[in-house]
Amino acid sequence: MDEGKAFLLNPLVLAFVGDGVQTLYVRTALSRASDAKAGELHKACVKRVKAVSQSAMSERILPLLNEREADVFRRARNAKMPTVAKHATLTEYRYATAFEAVIGY
Repeated sequence: MDEGKAFLLNPLVLAFVGDGVQTLYVRTALSRASDAKAGELHKACVKRVKAVSQSAMSERILPLLNEREADVFRRARNAKMPTVAKHATLTEYRYATAFEAVIGY
C-alpha cells in the first residue's frame, strides 16, 4: 500500500496493524536474544507491548516523527475508542494507541 492510501486509513485500523507488527518484532528480537522457554518469552514480550510501555515509548519517539507521522499520531491519540485498557490510564491508552498507529502507518 502506498503512503497516501495508508495515511487515509482510520487511525484505529493503523493501530491494529501496528500492534501486530510491534508484537512480531518484539517476539523475534526476544527469541534471537534468549534461549528461554516460550512462557518466559511471552512474559517478556507482554512487558514490552502493554499500553503503559507503549505510552512511555511514544513520548520518546514523538520528537523524532516527521509532520505526517505526527499527524497520524495526533489523529490516533484523539480517536474515539470503544474500549480502554484494564491496566493503564486513559491517557496511557491513548498514547499507546497513537504509538501503534505510527508503527502501522
